[in-house]
This record gives sequence, structure tokens and C-alpha cells, in this order.
Amino acid sequence: QVQLVESGGGLVQAGDSLRLSCAASGLTFSSYTMGWFRQAPGKEREFVAAINWRGTYYADSVKGRFTISRDNPKNMVYLQMNSLKPEDTAVYFCAASQGLRLSQPSEYKYWGQGTQVTVSS
Repeated sequence: QVQLVESGGGLVQAGDSLRLSCAASGLTFSSYTMGWFRQAPGKEREFVAAINWRGTYYADSVKGRFTISRDNPKNMVYLQMNSLKPEDTAVYFCAASQGLRLSQPSEYKYWGQGTQVTVSS
């Protein structure tokens, strides 16, 4: 049974930082692309970042502010978020994929329950 469990969300002020973590179990972690997505109220789920053996990938909106990383022996993936903005407010989801289109939610087979990030102005 595959489980992805996110943690690290919270309420912060604009300009602050947060580090999200995602603990994975029940899958061959190193063989999966791991991604972070977010969904704000009334909006579609959108790609934030992904990481696999080829490298790291970011949405333009977070490039230079967010950093994705992973620790394969620990089955963990992280999202370091710096210089947070109110528009970063959303539920953040961790997801696992063996597909090719890394920015497409439909390519991700497994999803966590999400963690809320709220950035006040």
C-alpha cells in the first residue's frame, strides 16, 4: 500500500520561508519522479516542482524561490519555499509518477492528502 504523507505547512507572513516534507512508503521510491502540486480555493491543481534522476523542474511562478530535493535512502522529498507571497497560499500535495509529462497531474499515480500553506500579506 503506497502512502505519501506531507508535513510542514502553516501560516506565515509574506517574505517568510517554509519547508515542506513528504514521507513515502510502499513504493520503490528511487524509481519515481516526485512532484509537488498546489491547489488554491476555486482553482485547478497546478504544478510546482518535480525531481527525478534527470534533474529538477519548476513552474515559472516559483523558479528562484522554491527548491525541491529528495533523500532516496530515507524515502523523503522536500520543498524549500523562500520569499513566500500571498499568491502561494494553497494546499500543497506531494505526488509520485513514472510518466513523462512531469507538470501534468494526470501523470501522477499516487498522491498525498496535502498540507495547507497560508501566506499573509
